[in-house]
Amino acid sequence: MQVTETLKDGLRRGYTITVTAAELDAQVNTKLAEAQPEVEMKGFRKGKVPMPILRKQFGARILADAMQEAIDGAMKSHFDASGERPALQPKVEMQGGDKWKEGDDVIVAMSYEALPEIPQVDVAAVSLERLVVKADEAAIAEALDNLAGSAQSFEDRKKGSKAKDGDQVVIDFKGSIDGEAFDGGAGEDYPLVLGSGSFIPGFEEQLVGAKAGDEIAVKVAFPAEYGAKHLAGKDAVFACTVKAVKAPKPAEIDDELAKRFGAESLDALKAQVAERLEAEYAGAARQVMKRALLDRLDALVAFDLPPSLVDAEAGQIAHQLWHDEHPDHHGHDHDHIETTDEHRKLAERRVRLGLLLAEIGRVEKIEVSDAEMTQAVLAQARQYRGQERAFFEFVQKNPQMQQQLRAPIFEDKVVDHIFATATVTETPADKDALQKAIEALDEM
Repeated sequence: MQVTETLKDGLRRGYTITVTAAELDAQVNTKLAEAQPEVEMKGFRKGKVPMPILRKQFGARILADAMQEAIDGAMKSHFDASGERPALQPKVEMQGGDKWKEGDDVIVAMSYEALPEIPQVDVAAVSLERLVVKADEAAIAEALDNLAGSAQSFEDRKKGSKAKDGDQVVIDFKGSIDGEAFDGGAGEDYPLVLGSGSFIPGFEEQLVGAKAGDEIAVKVAFPAEYGAKHLAGKDAVFACTVKAVKAPKPAEIDDELAKRFGAESLDALKAQVAERLEAEYAGAARQVMKRALLDRLDALVAFDLPPSLVDAEAGQIAHQLWHDEHPDHHGHDHDHIETTDEHRKLAERRVRLGLLLAEIGRVEKIEVSDAEMTQAVLAQARQYRGQERAFFEFVQKNPQMQQQLRAPIFEDKVVDHIFATATVTETPADKDALQKAIEALDEM
């Protein structure tokens, strides 16, 4: 077996791998000899089938396996010896193609882009600032008001009062299409909060201004994408009787409210709210510090980047930005999206930082555990209610999806490692300063 270099240009590499016919023949004979004791065939005792018959029966399949094993082994030996790592899966093409026949040498062309040598960074010399924000009384009070609002009740308005947005109306309703009632289109004593978006578009707005005792014909059109196909896109009329109009009443901020949210007392609830707020602040401050870290690292290192990785990343950025600008277009049946210099500049930064963080993680032996992967899959599966099992099976069979889930976990673990090693100064700040820092991230 011979590996010959044919290209070395920057990070681009090319090699030919030659496996002689004699080497293949020897490997086939070895495999047949290993299998012979277990082979059963009519007319022969187990393990006594002659080698020529075995070769005629199984030789072609074993030859293909031997070829693949020889090529894979040559590639592994090359990477082990050279210390190079391909940026993407190497391209492997068999020379001769359909003209190859048994008895010929196998010649394979292998090409790839090598990952560059990545300079070491003294992360202990990196200085960072962590904003520390405490939950003040105003923030805690605002959070408690929101909790009270979410726990609101409704009280009858004065007789003759008109329903306002945010009020609850208790209604009987019966829907019809072309004068015919349809299944699921009727209800009694239904408490509908106006402005909640609970009913199809246009329904709730027509009840604003209604009074108890009013009978209103609500005319709406079911959306074209409505779940029930027999109703989708159809015009309907709902005969509604308004039985009561009720105004929202926020819950009192007291011990009873605290108990509704699982706390023993109002003071305990305030402590929980403060803890939650400070956890949110800490998460936001981490985002700010992570961006600062990435900016520092980007300024510290410079090395050649594999063009294939930059091209792929630039294409992905362009594609994502196009969909951000066209949120109603969910498919991929659109024209080719050209990448710009801005896309490539951002792609180069992402690839450079990604390779650098990957190298730091490799050197420090940082890994994503099975438990962490399971948690990531569970979190993602919650977005597919009723199809969780199918999603799990999809992830198990899809290495690319596994990598998509693993990559952000690995990156965060590497970033946390750097945070623990770098020089970090804690700076007290208020919520407004933190908010401005977060907004500045979006402007970059």
